[in-house]
Amino acid sequence: MEKVYQKSASLSNQTSGFCPGCLHGVAFKLIAEVLDERNYRGLTIGVLPVGCSTLAKDINNYDMILASHGRASAIATGYKRSMPDKLVFAYQGDGDLASIGLAEAIHTANRGEAITTIFINNGIFGMTGGQMAPTTLVGQRATTCVDGRSAESSGYPLQMAELIAGLKAPAYVARFGLFSPKTILQAKKGIEKAFELQMSQGGYAFLELLSNCPTNWGVSPAESLVWIKQKMVPYFPLGVLKSLEGSVETDGN
Repeated sequence: MEKVYQKSASLSNQTSGFCPGCLHGVAFKLIAEVLDERNYRGLTIGVLPVGCSTLAKDINNYDMILASHGRASAIATGYKRSMPDKLVFAYQGDGDLASIGLAEAIHTANRGEAITTIFINNGIFGMTGGQMAPTTLVGQRATTCVDGRSAESSGYPLQMAELIAGLKAPAYVARFGLFSPKTILQAKKGIEKAFELQMSQGGYAFLELLSNCPTNWGVSPAESLVWIKQKMVPYFPLGVLKSLEGSVETDGN
């Protein structure tokens, strides 16, 4: 019988600790598939921050290191500068990258460091109890804004991909969704492009992936996918914001 699918060698046999319906697992599956298909696994160093993504340290079958809160971009920079032949990526959530790690993230991009940043935007602090994050939508409830985020008191959600795309040095900046088979495949193409760019030209790439948090949103996994499409995409539109060579098409479906 012909084998048409098999588990990625870049994933271990460990069970993840992610909540049911969490899309972190989908993101790491896409990364693993790209590493296998491009034969990058033996060259890869992944940097994890503080947050839910640290639960991935046991499910990935390639070199990884945990960084202090918000410092993943800085740690990734150090690894890439000392081992320029490696594929180095930082995987960060919205609380980690857009809050405590905002300075590191912005300056890493502004210098055009030859790494890839994968930014998971689920609009909330997941691991620490569902507090308002820099990307929480106006009107969206969290444990620290039980009546919904107020633009008057808390400002507007940060659009990180747009901020990064406005800098001169980044070579590739894009935003994808993880809420449907079509957008997941588009996200995989974006990851592949970012990794290829790093290995061939040494360019900095920033990928924002719209994700979910059924547990802290207080909805079912299925309902969370609808929320991403109906509530997040209008404010965080999908697409390639900057590309020095070609693009990956998205249509928001």
